[in-house]
Amino acid sequence: MQSEFNFFQHWYPLSPIEDLDPKQPTPVTLLGLQLVIWKPKSSETYRVFLDQCPHRLAPLSEGRVDEQTGNLMCSYHGWQFDSQGICTDIPQAEDPQLITKNQQNLCAVSLPVRQENDLLWVWPDAKSTENAATTPLPLSPLVDASKGFVWDSFVRDLEYDWQTLVENVADPSHVPFAHHGVQGDRQQGRPIPLKVAQSTPNLIEVYIDRNYKTTITFEPPCHLEYAIGVGNSGKQLGLVTYCIPVSPGKSRIVAQFPRNFATTAHRLIPRWWTHIKTRNSVLDGDMVLLQQQEYFLQQRTAFEGWKTAYKLPTNADRLVIEFRNWFDKYCHGQLPWSEVGIKVPESPTINSDRSVMLDRYKQHTQHCSSCRGALKNIQLLQVLFLAYFVTVVSGVAILPDALRIKLGLPLVITALLSLSVYTWLKFWLSPKFYFVDYVHAQR
Repeated sequence: MQSEFNFFQHWYPLSPIEDLDPKQPTPVTLLGLQLVIWKPKSSETYRVFLDQCPHRLAPLSEGRVDEQTGNLMCSYHGWQFDSQGICTDIPQAEDPQLITKNQQNLCAVSLPVRQENDLLWVWPDAKSTENAATTPLPLSPLVDASKGFVWDSFVRDLEYDWQTLVENVADPSHVPFAHHGVQGDRQQGRPIPLKVAQSTPNLIEVYIDRNYKTTITFEPPCHLEYAIGVGNSGKQLGLVTYCIPVSPGKSRIVAQFPRNFATTAHRLIPRWWTHIKTRNSVLDGDMVLLQQQEYFLQQRTAFEGWKTAYKLPTNADRLVIEFRNWFDKYCHGQLPWSEVGIKVPESPTINSDRSVMLDRYKQHTQHCSSCRGALKNIQLLQVLFLAYFVTVVSGVAILPDALRIKLGLPLVITALLSLSVYTWLKFWLSPKFYFVDYVHAQR
């Protein structure tokens, strides 16, 4: 009998560290567990607690980092917790020894954390800290500056399940079609000779032996990576993804994009520009397909398995098949929602509201420090350019006739240019941080 896979005893990256705000707590969900990320004032390392105050279960993510103590304060009654989750202050306590006498019973639940490769990692099982200490992080060898690699990181919440996310990333053959004009060209669709190198409970590895030699590895439960060789010059690029199970029908992708060439371009192109032009567009193109695919698969698997619901006749689907077989064999085709008290709805539903499905702000912008900062600056520029236009036009209108042509005309031209920039910022650039509809038929 095969041992059952334990999703809770593995490391997961929650977010790129640069996207976290050290001044206030951040809520996040992993495997149905509501967590809070926060940073003690005197620490270089973030902490992750269950998002529940032990007093009356109020969310600690609505709390604050106290300016004086540097501890996490619950906003409901002011209880405070240090970096280890130990309660340090109860304002309502009549007995000064109350905390000391009941310390173990008054703690917030603190989870093991690590900070590596620019990511914040958490081990979501507080009862197996010894295992956490001896289990290596699923790091990519490509995310290594000492080897000449540069990379940027990306995070987005997705409106489909973890298994759908893994299956999609494991499928290179969809790229020319689903991402035509973004990262692919549908005219370049062709057979992909995927070959399985190994398939074990802890690692699935396949490779593609052609012009760009590619190795794809899946290290359960979340690490799925493409390592791509570019010619014989030693140039490499990669797609390093971490597929995070959030809740039924919800997932999060944390991705890194390393390469050891074109490093100057990497430094010159703003991170937020890459996010709005490429990263989000790729996931938008997937989202409108995968939500419905997931819905139809759930309907079909009520009376048949994926092996008959899907038609998988080509080698391009080999990794999808290996993943599905692994999921059936070691996880019984299910995520452990029942272990955290979540009941999966028997009848699948689908969200047809594209503004919700493709809500870039909620799914990405609010989580990304680069995009938040860029959007704030763009909104400020809109105000300045519009104010300049109004001020100049109003000023020219009251100029004496003798000056209106000589001085007013150049000013009006600059005002019109200012209005043009304002229009571009407001109606073209700003919306890309919020919502961009993705219609495959129009691409």
